[in-house]
Amino acid sequence: MTCIKTLVAAAVAASTVLATGAFAQSAREIRGASPYVAVENEPAPKLIVDPPLPDGLAQGVFWAQYRVENLRIAQVFGAGARQVSPRVGHLHINVDDLPWWWADASDNNTVDIAGLPAGQHKVKISLVDTDHNVFPGQEVTLTFTIPSHDKMSHSHGR
Repeated sequence: MTCIKTLVAAAVAASTVLATGAFAQSAREIRGASPYVAVENEPAPKLIVDPPLPDGLAQGVFWAQYRVENLRIAQVFGAGARQVSPRVGHLHINVDDLPWWWADASDNNTVDIAGLPAGQHKVKISLVDTDHNVFPGQEVTLTFTIPSHDKMSHSHGR
């Protein structure tokens, strides 16, 4: 009887491992290619940006989460860096069509802009290469409204 219980327990444990493995994604599937091996014929980079978080807008703060595919956000710049594989780049962020923008190479997964006055605003987020050239079709523009507010504290959720 003990032998049968042991076999049953082993079978349950083995099927749990197999079932877990069947649903788990590999590190490569989630994180992308290893930086130690060049990627041949890399697919085009892709920028995915969520709408601004309503909790932030209510506080007068723009928070929009993003992720990229087929590119690593890194503090690497210049023409020579275009040859790096897997590919690297960063974001450019422009607010309300102003003539200036800033670069974000932090890869912290959220664009954070505080101090916007009440009213309608527009933020353009662009995925760019190491020479600041926008990857074709990889710009996302979000239009949103900051509600009227009195003097607010910008805790940034921290």
